[in-house]
Amino acid sequence: MNLTTDAAAAPYQDLGEVLRQRGVQEALRCLNAEVPHRYTAVFVLDGDLLRNLYMVDKLGEARPEQLAVVPLGSSFCQFVLRDGRLCTEDSREERLLDGSPYQGMVIAYHGVPLTHGDGRLAGTLCHFDLVRRSLSEAQFERLQQAGRLLSDPVLRAAAQGEGG
Repeated sequence: MNLTTDAAAAPYQDLGEVLRQRGVQEALRCLNAEVPHRYTAVFVLDGDLLRNLYMVDKLGEARPEQLAVVPLGSSFCQFVLRDGRLCTEDSREERLLDGSPYQGMVIAYHGVPLTHGDGRLAGTLCHFDLVRRSLSEAQFERLQQAGRLLSDPVLRAAAQGEGG
């Protein structure tokens, strides 16, 4: 699964409180600050496409244009939606990703699904980087919790044409 043990995990901010007070983008900033990965992002399903609704970059740079809209069939997210998760420290070593144009461009990827209230798949929440990165079990559990917490607000924002 490519997760490491993190016995000394830093205390987490109350993501629900951040979400209520400052919104999805700030909640993603807090989540991103807790991991080594450069990016934390939300992608929502739109037919056969994934649209990047939110992205946090530790370097503060603009979103890479090639990640604004991604074909589902060539994305890493397709495996999150199919399998309920995708965890790879190095996509170049992940045979599951062979053939994806993003393999070797996005190196580290850890993602979980976002769902509608009735359980239908709606998108993904992921940490990723352009270099090899690991994620502790506690950090991955936090990502899973965040996915459950953020699903409704993200889907409301998508329906209203919001996001960033």
